[in-house]
Formats: sequence, structure tokens, C-alpha cells
Amino acid sequence: MSLDPSTVPRPDDLTRIVDWSGAELSAAIAGGQVTCVEVMAAYLDHIDLVNPHVNAIVSLRPRDELLAEAAEKDARLARGERQGWMHGFPHAVKDLADVAGLPTTKGFYRPLESVPPATCDAGFVQRIRAAGAIFIGKTNTPELGLGSQTYNRVHGLTRNPYDLTRTPGGSSGGAAAAVALRLLPVADGSDFMGSLRNPPGWTNVYGLRPSFGRVPAGEGELFVDQGSVAGPIARTPLDLALLLGTMSGYAAQAPLSLDGPGLDVAACCRPLAGGRVLWLRDLGGYLPMEPEVLEICDAAVERLAGLGFEVTFRDELPAHGGFRGTDDLWELWRTYRHVLAGGAIRPLYEDPRTRAMLKPEAVYEVDGLLHGLAGAGPITAADLLAASARRSDLYRGFLGLFETTDFVLLPTAQVMPFDVRTPWPEQVAGRPMSSYHRWMEVATIGTLLGAPTLAMPAGFGPSGLPVGLQVIGPNHADTAVLRLAATWHAATRWPERRRPKLLTGGRSV
Repeated sequence: MSLDPSTVPRPDDLTRIVDWSGAELSAAIAGGQVTCVEVMAAYLDHIDLVNPHVNAIVSLRPRDELLAEAAEKDARLARGERQGWMHGFPHAVKDLADVAGLPTTKGFYRPLESVPPATCDAGFVQRIRAAGAIFIGKTNTPELGLGSQTYNRVHGLTRNPYDLTRTPGGSSGGAAAAVALRLLPVADGSDFMGSLRNPPGWTNVYGLRPSFGRVPAGEGELFVDQGSVAGPIARTPLDLALLLGTMSGYAAQAPLSLDGPGLDVAACCRPLAGGRVLWLRDLGGYLPMEPEVLEICDAAVERLAGLGFEVTFRDELPAHGGFRGTDDLWELWRTYRHVLAGGAIRPLYEDPRTRAMLKPEAVYEVDGLLHGLAGAGPITAADLLAASARRSDLYRGFLGLFETTDFVLLPTAQVMPFDVRTPWPEQVAGRPMSSYHRWMEVATIGTLLGAPTLAMPAGFGPSGLPVGLQVIGPNHADTAVLRLAATWHAATRWPERRRPKLLTGGRSV
């Protein structure tokens, strides 16, 4: 992965550093148009002004420390020691991953002063540091990353940049809000059940859940844990590709990481001259969705057709082998979710001192693991093996779809951004939701496939709020979904055209 600064136009307006894309900022720093100290000062001033309204960035480090680090970056440049494309960038890591010297609270309730700073960086964080970034703090996340609503008892709640009474989603809600509000040039996030898709969709930016193994989990990676992945959030597909290239790459200590050549950023940004897309919409009514979501997404799909893409429709998931089709989706998902999420939380659940601190969503996952989907007994190894076989059959069913289409499309969420005081929607389109995450079922398909799933802005509805489109590509076709995003961005430029009111002197309340 490389970026030649000479190929990126340098910004003409030096008065609004925070408005530059990551690629523009990189080129300006490399070309000497702006110093790292000037960049850091501009971002910290902007954070001081805007972040109190949304609470996207937490554990912010002292200003004097950050400016001193920025001065060191300038000294390196003077010696001809440019570290990488992120040299001098302010960066905040989602508060589920370790950054040396900063606490990793995971939003789990306990006195903040009792959380020791991490002693080393997570694997992908090491790569971001090596690319030259300066870590200014963390981005907020829900407790233990559970749920698509960013609030916790350690740092409080995060608000949507387009309406401060609404949620930005989660669990990468702080990261997406920070990018939308220009508090960060780019951000990292993670995704188990849509956390790199739902928040970008609700904040009018781009996010990518990469192919499984593209961004290695690090030394803690388990062979069986094929659920959550880390990935990038950005305002442009080019920035998305650049950060993905930095975060990704083979790591010997991560047994499931992908080996091979690095990401070709230039290839990721070559627009497509049309293609074939399959629009799954609401799966024939199986997924309850608010009318505004479908209105916005239908219009976006129609616009794709106007850009030369051949659109076909399908109202069900492909049945294949042991996977029985659409009606099998939720049971399959719950089995995996309870095992992976519940298993990770179980030590906190079994300790009486910490169990009382867990929010109901966390208890739900462990209870599901211990008592099964119907309360008939714990999920067994045989249950997990059977679920794995059905998951593989779902994957093979999609292989059949990709013989006649290039991309599969779904909305990024089933509802529009909801009230920030609501933990989760208890009903959607008049249908009751059986759990804290049933309303996010639209995000389960990309996760189960392990395939690259990109979120791109679809537009805005009558409420003035945004939602996005999920773009699922064939396995390991990360470059292809980024190319579709580049094509879409060239035609729409939603993050530039529709900025949050906080950036224009207004408060969207």
C-alpha cells in the first residue's frame, strides 16, 4: 500500500484544515504546506468547540502533550524521516482496542481511575502508529461493544451529528460521529453486527467491514472466532482504502489473517463503468423496515441504475444444503452470537462483583449461551458445529448469486436514527422486536458470509436524517466494493454536499 503525495491535489484553502480529506491532509503535510503542529492545533481547537455537543471523542490527552508530539513529527520531516501517509495525523482509536498509555474502558462501568493504561498497542493500532499517527484519545462505544446505540456509564452517550436528539448508532458510533464532524480525518472501528455499517449510514460517511482476515485481530485471535473484525471509517472512498491498507496485512500471530500482496490503493479508486447489482431490499417483507429507510434506499438504487448499473431484485435469501433460506437466518445468527459474544462476557457474568454491573444486553448473550435458544439447555459443541455447516451453506448459496451479479445490496439499518434516550427500538413498522438487536438483523448477512461489506451514504429523507446502503461483494473482493464506492462518490459526494449543522454554525436539534 502506498500513496504518492504528488498524485493528490493539495488543498487551496488553508483556513479550514479540518475540512480536508485524509489524502489532502497527507499531501499538504508532506509538501510543507502546513506543519504537524498547525494540524494538531486546528483539530484540537475544533474538538474543543464541537465535541462537547456530541461526546464522540473520550479520554482526550492534554493539549501540551499532543502539540509536543506534533513538533517531534515536524522535526522528523525536517530530517527527511516521513513515517507514512498518516504522518502527523490526529487519531483516536475505538475504545475496545488497546493503545499504549491510554485506558481501554470498553464502556464497562467501573471508576475510570481504576482502569490502568494499556501497556502496548493492539495489532492494527501498531500499524497506524507506524504510519505516523498521533493518538489523541479514544472514540466512544457502548458497553462491551453491545448494541447499535453508543452510551455507557463511564463516558456517557454520543449524539448524532445531524440531530443531537438522535443516536449515531454503534458500536462504532463515536468513530463515525467524529469523522462526520471533522473531529478526525479518518477513524478505525470494529464490526460484529453492523458496527462499521450502521453508524456510517446514520452519519453520512463511508465504512467498510473488510473480508475476514484482511485486518488481523492480533495475538488474541482464535480459530473459532470468526465474528468481529476491525476496519476503516472515512468521508471518501480513497481515505477508506488508505486506512484499510494501513490496518491490513498478514500477521503470523493471527492464524486466520490473509497473506499475499498489500492493498493496491490506486486500483481501489478506479471507478467502475457499470456492473450488476442485486437489490435484496427488505427480503420480501421478512425484515421490518421503516418506510423512510426504503424510500431513501430505493431512490439510491435507482440512481445506481442511472449510472449504468444493471439492477435486479430478489426477495429471499438463497436456500442451499442445510441452510433453509430466509426463515433460517435469525436462529443461525443467535447461535453464533450467543457463543462468541456470550462466551467473551461469561467471565464477567460469573464473577458476582462484575455481574451486577453488566447491562441487560450483556446478560442476555450469556443467558443465551447457557440456556440455549429456547431455554432448553446450553448451546453445545454439536450445536455450534451444525450452525457452522449451515453458515457454510449460506455462503455457498451466495456463491451462486455472485455467478450472475457483482454486488448484493441491502440498507444499512431497518430504522432511521432513533431517540438518543432509547436503548433500542422495541418495535419496527408495528412489529415487536424480540431482543435488543433483532432490529439490526439486516446486518447479520454480511457478517455470516465473512465477505467485504461496505456502507455508503444513500441520501436523506423527509426527516432530514441519513441512512446508507450496504454493498456486499464476493469473498476477498475488498477492492471491488471500494471501486463501487468510488463510482458512487464521484456522482453523489454526500459527505461534502450535506454537512452537519454544527459545522455551519447551527445546532441540529
